[in-house]
Amino acid sequence: MSVLPHEDFTVLIPARLASTRLPDKPLADIAGLPMVVRVAQRAALSGARRVVVAADDERIVQACARHGVEAVLTAKDHPNGSDRLAQACALLGLDGEDIVVNVQGDEPLIDPALVDACAALLRERDDCVMGTAAHVIESEEDWRNPNVVKVVLDAAGRALYFTRASVPFWRDAVPPGALPSPAPLRHIGLYAYRAGFLRRYPTLEASPLERIESLEQLRVLWHGERIAVHVTVQAPGPGVDTPEDLQRVRALLEKA
Repeated sequence: MSVLPHEDFTVLIPARLASTRLPDKPLADIAGLPMVVRVAQRAALSGARRVVVAADDERIVQACARHGVEAVLTAKDHPNGSDRLAQACALLGLDGEDIVVNVQGDEPLIDPALVDACAALLRERDDCVMGTAAHVIESEEDWRNPNVVKVVLDAAGRALYFTRASVPFWRDAVPPGALPSPAPLRHIGLYAYRAGFLRRYPTLEASPLERIESLEQLRVLWHGERIAVHVTVQAPGPGVDTPEDLQRVRALLEKA
């Protein structure tokens, strides 16, 4: 995937210290740098004009400052990353048609070109308030895994639904090892927003589907808004949720 030319968008990286599976996750050392700094450095290789960490703790802000990364301090009690980014938009004076790309703070191997692609997609789609990404699922194990979030698209490349279930589901018996055709898609947790919508998002009532699936993007669809989906041929590098994930990413960077 080639990197697109410079686009006028801002990358925001939500980062919070509270993590049950990996305490102080944003500050975890990866090859001599805090993970959130690694993420910001990768995001800075995109066409973004600005990369800002939205932190819930002064220690994250200080760690970013030591490595020349811009950060803003947000409230500790935001229920999700989108609410945190909405506050960051207000603090940074972003509004209206400004495009914001949400890069998760636990994705130190994020592809900068994928960040560009999500921003460019949203800029082209006036019918959508958000953009995101997906890639083809190639194994039955991933298709059946509830930890792998799937997305189903309409003919125009917009999300119909996000789910942890195995979709699309064959009505008739599926041959062992077979996958539906067209191939199911794995959702990639990278989002582009128009800042005006992002600031409005916390005012939207949470949807029952969002609570059931534990997928906050379902709130957007529940309220009748549309999400454009960029389908990439290349699966992203692994994120970091557990100590085992952290060791895996450290090993990958040592080999690079």
